[in-house]
Amino acid sequence: MAHAARLLAALAALLAAAATGDARPSKIAVVGAGIGGSAVAHFLQQHFGPRVQIDVFEKGTVGGRLATISVNKQHYESGAASFHSLSLHMQGFVKQLGLRHRREVGGRSAIFNGENFVLEETDWYLLNLFRLWWHYGISFLRLQMWVEEVMEKFMRIYKYQAHGYAFSGVEELLYSLGESAFVNMTQRSVAESLLQVGVTQRFIDDVVSAVLRASYGQSAAMPAFAGAMSLAGAQGSLWSVEGGNKLVCSGLLKLTKANVIHATVTTVTLQPTEGKPLYRVRYEDEVGTGSDSYDIVVIATPLHLDNSSTIAFEGFDPPIDVVQGSFQPTVVSLVHGYLNSSYFGFPDPKLFPFANILTTDFPSFFCALDNICPVNISASFRRKQPQEAAVWRVQSPQPLLRSQLKTLFRSYYSVQTAEWQAHPVHSPHTPLPRFTLHDQLFHLNALEWAASSVEVTAVAAKNVALLAFNRWYQDLDKIDQKDLMHKVKTEL
Repeated sequence: MAHAARLLAALAALLAAAATGDARPSKIAVVGAGIGGSAVAHFLQQHFGPRVQIDVFEKGTVGGRLATISVNKQHYESGAASFHSLSLHMQGFVKQLGLRHRREVGGRSAIFNGENFVLEETDWYLLNLFRLWWHYGISFLRLQMWVEEVMEKFMRIYKYQAHGYAFSGVEELLYSLGESAFVNMTQRSVAESLLQVGVTQRFIDDVVSAVLRASYGQSAAMPAFAGAMSLAGAQGSLWSVEGGNKLVCSGLLKLTKANVIHATVTTVTLQPTEGKPLYRVRYEDEVGTGSDSYDIVVIATPLHLDNSSTIAFEGFDPPIDVVQGSFQPTVVSLVHGYLNSSYFGFPDPKLFPFANILTTDFPSFFCALDNICPVNISASFRRKQPQEAAVWRVQSPQPLLRSQLKTLFRSYYSVQTAEWQAHPVHSPHTPLPRFTLHDQLFHLNALEWAASSVEVTAVAAKNVALLAFNRWYQDLDKIDQKDLMHKVKTEL
């Protein structure tokens, strides 16, 4: 019955739209061709059909914060390096595009506090568990239970989206997943939340802080919701795309047959019209300036006050608010050289056993150090031995000084860097923004102010595509619905 009712409602909406000669939008603009922009272009075409023209504006290279750097004719990830096994949208894209998971080359991890290793991984799973218990009691189990509870509730979003439900604001989306508990988690710190469930301060200082520094470049003072999503990534099995993660973005745009315009969008202006609004998008490219009109506009790039390239919005009453917050700079340095294992307490480099080093708050000049593999791995590939020259990925808050490079490396052949405005500076005081800026104007990146990862951005892309579709056909029962778990159960 519920299926029949939904079908009739959808038919009624389509008939009403057809009667006004306005069955579907003719042109949609997407600003940004990172994972958010390419995913939303794909989802918009899924919903509105292949005849809708989708223009994707990108001032840089397709892929955004998914990018690679070439070292010695091999390519290495310089942006988001891997994804969690529960990243269902990303898994779906890879399958749809005929891409493959990259073969994983194992390596041991350790946590360094500036003087010595506070925790060292071994090749034996049970010994690793014993060491965690010996150092920290059952804190690691309490952390795991806390993270699993958050993830179990967050995974509801896929069911909601499969049934066509969307949310106009970040708070509404979080509330539908975990009610006030999730909203409260954006307003209190990771440390506060973990202490409440019995995790010790020592475990937070040694282990939790190291994971958050490696993934967000931030501390356990960051909000609990973003922290939980980051800690989930440290616990699950991780994967990446053979040939480079950015292939997902270029693949989705090609699949969508989107028209990619290499230009910087400067203004979005609301044009005076009767009926549905129309937006004029102005842009600058190498030739000069241009503009075009669109029925729907999706901003798939950060909008915040300290972003010098923020888009101006004109003709809106009331004016459109931009998020009052800042972004965390992260510098990724790919260093081809010989690690200075003596700095980590191993005078003989042959005995250095670790491929991944996380840090606590104390060696403040770098957050993480990884012996990385290229994006294409042959069957005969082996990880470099510690005494050999390897490509190391160093994450740091600022560009590394020559003296800092000499601290970490005995010698090196090359250093190549990528500087990212990687994540919002997550603060309990930042208000949660909205996806809907105007009737058919949306901001996809609103969700990264609650949590920031590639999969969270893909979830936001699906939400915005559904939001645009439901608003276009005035299917308001599918927007900001309460008690969705009960509704979805009855619809199954």
